[in-house]
Amino acid sequence: MKANEILNSERQRLEAQHDGRENWRLWGPYLAERAWGTVREDYSADGNAWGYLDHDQARARTYRWNEDGMGGICDEKQRLCFALALWNGEDPILKERAFGLTGNQGNHGEDVKEYYFYLDATPSHSYLRYLYKYPQAAYPYAQLVAENGRRSRQDPPFNLLDTGVFNEQRYWDVEVRYAKASPEEIHIRIIASNRGPQAATLHILPTLWFRNTWSWGAGVDDWGAPKAVSKPLLAAVPAPSGAQWAVRADDETLGAYFLYGRQQAEPLYTENESNAERLWNHPNATPYVKDAFHRYVVNGELAAVNPARTGTRFAAWHVLTAAAGETVSIELTLVRGELQAPFDQEEEVFVQREAEATIFYEDLQPHCSGEDARILRQSLAGMIWSKQFFHFDVARWQDGDQLPPPANRKHGRNRTWRHMKAADVISMPDKWEYPWFAAWDLAFHCAALALVDVDFAKDQIELLLKETYLHPNGQIPAYEWAFSDVNPPVLAMAALKVFRTERVQRGKADLNFLARVTHKMLMNYTWWLNRKDAEGNNVFEGGFLGLDNISVYDRSQPLPAGYSLKQADSTGWMAMFALNMTVMALELAAEMHDYEDVAIQCYEQFMAIANSIAGHSQTGLSLWDDEDQFFKDLVVGPDGQSRHIDVFSWVGLIPLFAVEVIDQRLLKNVPRFHAALVGHYRGTFNGHKVAHCPIQSNVREEHLLSLLGPARLKAVLRRVLDESQFLSPFGVRSVSRVHAEQCDLGTLPGIGQALIEYVPGESNSGLFGGNSNWRGPIWMPTNYVLVQAIEKFHRYYGDSFLVPAPCCEGGQSTLKEAAKLISERLVNIFRRTPDGRLPAFPAGSPFHGDPHWRDLLLFHEYFHGDTGQGLGAMHQTGWTGLVANLVERRYRVDIPAFWRQQLEAVEARQPETAEQV
Repeated sequence: MKANEILNSERQRLEAQHDGRENWRLWGPYLAERAWGTVREDYSADGNAWGYLDHDQARARTYRWNEDGMGGICDEKQRLCFALALWNGEDPILKERAFGLTGNQGNHGEDVKEYYFYLDATPSHSYLRYLYKYPQAAYPYAQLVAENGRRSRQDPPFNLLDTGVFNEQRYWDVEVRYAKASPEEIHIRIIASNRGPQAATLHILPTLWFRNTWSWGAGVDDWGAPKAVSKPLLAAVPAPSGAQWAVRADDETLGAYFLYGRQQAEPLYTENESNAERLWNHPNATPYVKDAFHRYVVNGELAAVNPARTGTRFAAWHVLTAAAGETVSIELTLVRGELQAPFDQEEEVFVQREAEATIFYEDLQPHCSGEDARILRQSLAGMIWSKQFFHFDVARWQDGDQLPPPANRKHGRNRTWRHMKAADVISMPDKWEYPWFAAWDLAFHCAALALVDVDFAKDQIELLLKETYLHPNGQIPAYEWAFSDVNPPVLAMAALKVFRTERVQRGKADLNFLARVTHKMLMNYTWWLNRKDAEGNNVFEGGFLGLDNISVYDRSQPLPAGYSLKQADSTGWMAMFALNMTVMALELAAEMHDYEDVAIQCYEQFMAIANSIAGHSQTGLSLWDDEDQFFKDLVVGPDGQSRHIDVFSWVGLIPLFAVEVIDQRLLKNVPRFHAALVGHYRGTFNGHKVAHCPIQSNVREEHLLSLLGPARLKAVLRRVLDESQFLSPFGVRSVSRVHAEQCDLGTLPGIGQALIEYVPGESNSGLFGGNSNWRGPIWMPTNYVLVQAIEKFHRYYGDSFLVPAPCCEGGQSTLKEAAKLISERLVNIFRRTPDGRLPAFPAGSPFHGDPHWRDLLLFHEYFHGDTGQGLGAMHQTGWTGLVANLVERRYRVDIPAFWRQQLEAVEARQPETAEQV
């Protein structure tokens, strides 16, 4: 943000947060959609997280680590929570959390079976909107379980719309809106619209509760020493002017909060304690337990709630009847400290915050079309709503609390991660299907989040590098199911992206942030060199690397003794990592000369990797197949003989990602680094040409660091831009379409008979749980990095450099045109076709034309390779939120001030090239 630019109100709040003047992050949408079925809550002997605490138990069993709820919010340490509970008068249970199938129940793995939408959000959480579509008939729990259990992996999932429960529009649209008057005063509006043809009754129970922190023994202070845990309290208090009821929430660390209700309701109180009698046939320590509201409202058990009107869980029971098409609403205010008239300013606050949210997004990209503006805003709203409080102390989980854990716990999952202690707000891939952070997902999240809140994006990157996350050996934790799994090394890429974004936004680089990240990333970089290149050949292994079933076998499993797999994707990722570290060090060296050594070391490592990929190391193992002009994995046998695995997939495209453009600003203070570039004149290493020549420069005096020279770049892009191979109408496929016919790869040493099949939709195998598929569908994160890489090549080569493009008239395109073509096809997943359809949704879906569905978007985990239909996790805005970056790129008009200054400096030195620049 330029210093002289007038900030809109939301930007002012973000700057107040940045300066430490106000904590707008104190309250946010940090409540998970699902806390049951997670590793954290699993205390079983067999590690069956899905079975140990399931959906049926969740309403009666107290969570140890995290809370969940529908459309909810909580404070940043999840002490006090607020969410929605509903009952339509027909359901067998009170609807307090989203329902879905476990990994064992779904024919394509875990799968939420609800329709909810993150409609809007500002990064300070000053304005939030959530929508849930609630059937008026009994929710078909049993039917969903039974039908999905009957279906095979070759069948599509059976979803809630398929049950017919929404027929004749017999459902409620229930929207929750939040508007902050200040960081500690939140106005809440619950709006219920009867979409059905007849009058209907809806029970709405806004619920306020404390996370149970008192039942697990002594807590610990900031230094790890034991401390007593006091139990918080909710209690009824007299209602002030304009309110029908009021409740006070006291917590020794959060202070006193008050929840006020404007409409008449029946206040209900209980404790956030497990119903031991129902769960384990043990006597309850208190008669008032977690499932009290369900038992009181649905079962009519009048003794279930506390008549003294105190406890640690509270709900206000509203019973509302609405005619067909009618809308009813409830207003509440949650505030620290008492208010004499809690609703006097409510309407003004909502109107103002909604207007400010619109101004914020219009300022973000003022040139957007109406449809693209909606895509941009809803995708970023999903990113903001996907923040979640993540709590996990591995040592305490292994040692147990009140009861000792199973004996094998200390020798099982995550046994080497006892240092891991998390109690932080983290961007989740999907708060129902993946309510735990994933390291490489989070790196991509930061690229999207940086568009709206660069400080939060920076904090996320540094969080993974804290001593309570980063392993002492330098490994970054992957995800809670197996922290030791290996994700692609993309955090440095994200750090560099966020660093550059802030420099453009604020006109000033945060070199302190970059230095802190560089120091920690060097530990992770060294871990990769030592652990994933054990033989020192600069050709890397890494297992499945997040690409799940993309290979002909499970790459997370070892090959027979004496055999090894040399991975093109792992090696490509490491080449990119080396260049990321090189550029980070150069950015620092531009101001602090001492980082030049780091830049040289990382660049030399990049060249050594390039040398090995090209087959010029001592082993002579080349990942480049000269015949097919493509990068491929390599199987090496005990006798040293090797064979390429003839698969055309992202595995062979990822080496393109290793590309950076170095300008004169980065070279002016590093003479020894410049000498290192000269030492690799013509892209040579030990006399062999292995990479693009780093000494050649373009008209802007920029240098290209890349694994690929012009010939190989054209060869690979020929396949990428061919619609019979990689290019889909909706982006780049994860596996080439040629494998629809070329399936049999013969017998591979150490693997056996090998098959690869182009599968554009859901996975047809159970590999990696069967809930994701990298054998054909379109994945946003890798497409995004590919677009970025092509744009970098274009920055260097310019418009005169043409690449083969079988998809284009004339068979050629510029690199800029190629990047735009891929980007536009990706965004087209969410744009309407000329006949009004949205490719992301299946035929016959109400999303195509129903006025109550047509403006709603879901950002799926991945997309069908031919049709663009959304697949996998339904709310994974996560890395699919990168569509916002693609939309923003399309409408970018002005050159940011920082880069404009760099161009002006070049023009001053070379006025004759100004026209070309």
